Formats: sequence, C-alpha cells, structure tokens
Amino acid sequence: MSKIPFGPTYDEMLNPSHQDPKTRAAALKALKENELDPINLFNITWKNEKDQVNKIVLPKALTGVDANIVVMLGKYFPSGSHKVGPAYATLMEGCVDGEIIPGKHTILGPSTGNFGIGVSYITNLMKYDAIVIMPDNMSKERYQRISRYGAKLDLTPGSESDVILTLERTYELKKDPKNRTLAQFELLPNYRFHRHVTGNSAIEAVKGIGNGRIACFCSAPGSAGTLAAGDQIKVAFPECKIVALEPHECSTLTNGGLGQHRIEGIGDKMITLIHNALTTDFITQIIDEDCVRGLAVIHEGTETLVKHGVDKKVAESMVDLFGVSGICNILGAIKMAKYLKLGPEDNVVTIATDSFDRYPSVMEDLHRRELEVTPNVLERWFEDVFENADTRFVLDTRGKEAKEKLFKQKERDWLKFGYSQEYLDSMRKPEFWENEYNKIHEYDKKIVEMRGKEIK
Repeated sequence: MSKIPFGPTYDEMLNPSHQDPKTRAAALKALKENELDPINLFNITWKNEKDQVNKIVLPKALTGVDANIVVMLGKYFPSGSHKVGPAYATLMEGCVDGEIIPGKHTILGPSTGNFGIGVSYITNLMKYDAIVIMPDNMSKERYQRISRYGAKLDLTPGSESDVILTLERTYELKKDPKNRTLAQFELLPNYRFHRHVTGNSAIEAVKGIGNGRIACFCSAPGSAGTLAAGDQIKVAFPECKIVALEPHECSTLTNGGLGQHRIEGIGDKMITLIHNALTTDFITQIIDEDCVRGLAVIHEGTETLVKHGVDKKVAESMVDLFGVSGICNILGAIKMAKYLKLGPEDNVVTIATDSFDRYPSVMEDLHRRELEVTPNVLERWFEDVFENADTRFVLDTRGKEAKEKLFKQKERDWLKFGYSQEYLDSMRKPEFWENEYNKIHEYDKKIVEMRGKEIK
C-alpha cells in the first residue's frame, strides 16, 4: 500500500490564496529554504507571496513599440521553470485515475530540457523513479539539473529539432508495463494546466496596465502547452490574437520546413497533438541567432541598454530573468505589436519559460563563435535585434486553407504513433477542447478526495 502524494488542485495553482493558510505559509518558507521539501508542490503557481503574478512590463526603450509588452516570469516556479506545472498535472491526474502507482511505476519524461527538469523535480518530491529522454546536444546545465534532482538520463542523437527521436525512444521504453509516460506533447493535462492556470494568470497580469485587456498573446510551441493559455484568454478577450512562434531555421508550422536551430525548448519539427490549431491566428518565424544575441545584450549589455534610455535599475533587474526561448517570445511580441499596429493602450502578453541559469554554456558558445563580444558588438546587436525588429515571416492562419494545412501536418505527425483518424478529426471541433478543459473540475474534486489515501 502506498499513499497518493499530496499536492494542489488546478484551482489552488491558479489561486494559491485558496490553499489552507498553514500550507501556503509552509510552502513559501520551503521555497526559500529547502527546494526538495514536498510542500513545494504548493508553490506551483505564477503568483508570489503577495498573490500577484510574477511579471515584468518591458521598458519601451528596449522594445521600441508603443504597446505594453508584459512578460510572465517562469523562473519563480520551483525548479526554475513553469514546465514543472504540466509535469505535476500529468503525474497527479495519473495518480488519481489509478494509472500511476507509487512504488510500482517508473515515470518517463520525453523532453528537450525544461519539462525533463520538471519531471525529475516532481518525481523527486512525489517519490517516483524517473527516466528523462532527451537529445544529447542540449545545454549542459539541463543535464546537470535533471541529474541533481535524481532522474536518469536516456539520451537520443541530435538537438532541439530531433525531438521526434525522443518520442520514438519513449514509445520503445513504454512497452515495459512498469513504465508510465508523462507525454507533454500528447497528453491533455498539459493543455489543462496552461489553459486554466497560465491563461487566467495572464488575464490577471494585465489588470491596471493599458486598457486592461490582451490584444495579442505570443508563445513559441515546444509542446504547445503554453499556447493553450490563449484559449482561455480568448474567452475573456475575443479580439485577442494568438500567435505561435517558431524558428526561421525550422519553419515546420509555416511550410513544413525542417532544420537545426539554437532556440532550446521550441521548434520540434512537428505540430504537437495538444496544439489547438483552431485558435492559432498567426505563425511568426524568429531567427535563432537573434535570440542568442538578444540574450547577450540583456545579460551582458546593461550599459548599452542604459545608453538607449532604459532605467539602470530596470536594466540590472533583467540581467538574469530570461533564457533563449524567453528572448524568442519577446522578439515575437515586438514583431506582432508592429505588425498589428498596436498602440499605447494595447497589451501583448508573452512568457519567459525559464531564466539565464540554464544558459551560461550557450553564452560561452556564442563568445567562442563570435571571437569577441565587445561593447561595440553589443551596441550593434541591440540595434539589429531589438531596434530594427521587422515584420517579416508573419503568416495569417485564420483562413480555412491554412487551418487545413495544420490539421494535415498533425495527421502526418501522429497517425504513425497509433492515434486514430477519428480521434484526430475530433480535434477539429471546438467541443473537443472545451470538453477536455472542463475536466479540471472533476480532477480538482478527485485530488481533494484522495489526498493522503492509501492505494494499491
């Protein structure tokens, strides 16, 4: 007999103020003092101790646009990335459904990094063995963090764009009946977490900013979980445009293009199963080297930012806030603010999945490739990446023909993994996504009822 590990409901992740006050106080204490205390499960939320969304409104001297660009900050989640949320949600749903048993099952986590870190962290807290399957050419900080939390690594050839090999390896490993997969690319708890927790948090994040509405929500799909926030944002603000960002070097969603790129965490040569193509209004390509250089400008170029009008304290506060994919999302937000001709009352919301602590080796590689990164070089990169951001590579996907291409791409990607045509066709209807989202209420009820119960 084993106990179901305790943890928050979807409602408690969105609204930590709804947690038992003693639990909330203990969780906040553990967040600062002991990251491996299981009470940290109750810190899986976008909100801080003041019950406010962790965010930054980027200085317009950096973005160069009139619109307000609001970046929600994933670094404050336990383990340092919001990916811990869908990892927990998927594991917890499996627990309360009786499909994942403590002491009996080993957890598989296919990933290119942050989700794998989240899986390793959550399974440490919830006392499961875990194997993270990921490409062998990601940043070394990712492997170190996964190993530190206790999961085993099973590496497949390639880099970010070769995630399909991790899926194939995962399907091979899950033939063993003791293995259970937290499949971020295909299981709907990822969608539910981001639609409910991230989407509603985004709606709260813009209160008191501009007109208090969201004109555009941008996110680069890795698993496409974060994009699900857009579905909930559209409920509150139907005019909001949902934008999927992808590497120019791997433009799979735009035109089926494949290739290698440097934006870790996105652009995985497929449209994921949980990507709701119905609500994606635009696909925008981002040049990968712009993201790496943009990160260098923010991390190393405080004086450059100050020179261009950014307040020094603000520039210093941003030094460690973002990773490469966060810069990708910021550049996408800037491009779309220009493309949509948004004004000073308009808000664009995007996400910083993680922070700089996962990218020192990426910066070392940039310095090696560039030979020298001087103040003059940072000045040039500021102008090229931020000041001169353009509106190239924006594809409008609101039409029937564009939607059909995305549906067909999903079929090519997922029929080979055993999903039926009937199931894929059901995803063409809004009712599929609404029904999946509404399951959060039943899961919340189950989680409360089964906390601490013994299971076989």
